[in-house]
Amino acid sequence: MNVTTPALLFPAISLLLLAYTNRFLTLASLIRKLAEAESSLGSEARLRQIMLLRRRISLTKRMQVAGVFSFLLCTLSMFALFISLDWLGLILFGISLVTLSISLVFSLWEVLISTNALNVQLQDLEGYARARQQPSKSRAEEDQNAAE
Repeated sequence: MNVTTPALLFPAISLLLLAYTNRFLTLASLIRKLAEAESSLGSEARLRQIMLLRRRISLTKRMQVAGVFSFLLCTLSMFALFISLDWLGLILFGISLVTLSISLVFSLWEVLISTNALNVQLQDLEGYARARQQPSKSRAEEDQNAAE
C-alpha cells in the first residue's frame, strides 16, 4: 500500500464531516424552534420530541467524533506510509476504515430516529386536525337539529 490509498479517503471524510455539521445545525435549529413554540405543543408530544432530539444530539456527537477520529487516523496512516512505516500505516488505515464505518452506523441510527421524530410530529398535527374537525361536526349537528 502507498500514500495514495489513504489519500483517496480524504475527500469522502471531509464531505461526510460537512454533512454531519449540517445535521447538527439542523438539530440546533429544531431545538430553538421547539423552545419558541413550547406553549403551543401538547405536553406529551413536546416531551417525546425533546427525548428524540436528545438522542439525535448524542448520536450526532458520536458520529462526528468517529468521523474526526477516522480523518485523523487516515492522516497518521499517510504520514506513516510517507516515512516508510508500512506496517503501521496499514494498521492505522484499517482502524481509520473501522472508525469511518462506526461513524456511518451512528449516522444511519440518527436518520432512523429522525424519521421517528417526524412521525411524532405528524401524529401531533393529526391530533390538531381532529380537534378542529370535532367542533365543526357538532355545530353542523346543532344546525341540523335546529332546522328540524
